[in-house]
Amino acid sequence: MKMWIESCKAHCKALVTRRLAVALIAVVAVGSVATFNFTKTAKAAAPAAAPLDDNSVGALLTLDRAMETLAARVTPAVVNVTVASKSNAQESGQEGMPDVQQFFGPGSPFGRQFGRQFNVPSQPQNRMEHGLGSGVIISPDGYIVTNNHVIDGAVDIRVTMSNREVLPAKLVGADPLTDLAVIKVNATNLPSVPWGNSAELHPGQTVLAFGNPYGFRFTVTRGIISALNRPNPDPSDRRKPGEFIQTDAAINPGNSGGALVDARGELIGINTFLISSSGSFSGMGFAIPSQIVQPTVETLIRDGKVTHAFIGVQISDITPDNAKFFQLNKAEGAVVSEVGPDTPAAKAGLRTGDVITELDGKPVTDAGQLQMTVGQKRPGDTIHLQVVRDSKPMTISVTLEALGNGKGAETAGGEHGKVRWGLSLADLTPDVRNELQARKSAQGAIVEDVQPGSPADNAGLQRGDVIMEVNRRPVKSAAEVGQELSAVPSGQDALVLVWSNGGSTFRVLHPSQG
Repeated sequence: MKMWIESCKAHCKALVTRRLAVALIAVVAVGSVATFNFTKTAKAAAPAAAPLDDNSVGALLTLDRAMETLAARVTPAVVNVTVASKSNAQESGQEGMPDVQQFFGPGSPFGRQFGRQFNVPSQPQNRMEHGLGSGVIISPDGYIVTNNHVIDGAVDIRVTMSNREVLPAKLVGADPLTDLAVIKVNATNLPSVPWGNSAELHPGQTVLAFGNPYGFRFTVTRGIISALNRPNPDPSDRRKPGEFIQTDAAINPGNSGGALVDARGELIGINTFLISSSGSFSGMGFAIPSQIVQPTVETLIRDGKVTHAFIGVQISDITPDNAKFFQLNKAEGAVVSEVGPDTPAAKAGLRTGDVITELDGKPVTDAGQLQMTVGQKRPGDTIHLQVVRDSKPMTISVTLEALGNGKGAETAGGEHGKVRWGLSLADLTPDVRNELQARKSAQGAIVEDVQPGSPADNAGLQRGDVIMEVNRRPVKSAAEVGQELSAVPSGQDALVLVWSNGGSTFRVLHPSQG
């Protein structure tokens, strides 16, 4: 029995040993298979992707190098401008244009908004407040261009150069009408940006915008010229020249006064405002063209101020819509919608309805161009206007006078039976005229109501507008306006001269279809 037990133990031990060996062999085999599969997988993995060779993207690399060269050339001539000014409690109630945001200057809408965004407490009356913007060095001896609204009211101006050096600056001169200013630092051999010619620009050209958005110094953005000759968007002062450059190069608060340059690094504009419902960049930035900047700056450096010349008319564009009412073959020129009393225009014999087609022998394409050209003249200059009046060409010479003393400059307006035209009218009484602050000579009918979707509505007429002419005929009452509009043949347009918000423009009423 004992021997059987020992024999059984020996047999079991041998069996266990064999099973362990088999298990070990199996484990080794599994490990070998795993190792083989891992090695096989590793050997089968694809190599990392190689970058594109220079020949494939040569054009892009060339463009990048060109942009780097351009940015490196211009950036040293762009400065950061910081100002300290005395706050004014009344400015807190200042109203700006909806959706038109101007950049950091003392008391500017953006300056206040910037403070709120960064939880800076509002300043009480007669306390110091701070603003910032940008500037461009235009000469090695320290002359710098910026916006008037950046330095307006400043008692201290500091300029930070691209090498971080901070220099005090003094105000040389400012021009609120064009929103331009010149400051100067006491330095020599400074980098500068050469002038470019904004008259040679075309939509689609590459441009770079330089500045200090939101305090992030020496920022450059790239885009194109989106449009040219954009009109003055500020209805509070129609005397301000337009002709703005529109760009999609990112412009934000703090870029105001910065440089807009072309591919050659030439200064073609000064960044000044953006249009946005949010207050930050939305693809529509605007710059003052060098055609306005350069002569203004040169005058500020020479005289410390700018005395603008003016004719004394309100003008609007000749368009395909209204050209036929003035018997014109081309939709070019500027039509006089109002002549101010005792102005150079009145003294020279200009009349409402005259179409100005040339100035000193050069074509006038639109109202904005005429306004800008006259603005570059000096008081006392005599200009020669080619005018079409009642289909007859004539030349009228006008001696320009200085803008000021309550006088108004040329203002460029835009284009923007009662059941038939969608109008409800009333007589313009002296009391209503005074309430509207219309000029004493204004006669006609006041618009009481405009039917939505009507020809009047589509032409931009609003309650409170005054219709003074219909199809070039003066009207003195609501009845006369109604008679003239009723006399327009069915299916034909009507031209009305409208006084609105302190200015007069011609509007075309298109008859309803159907």
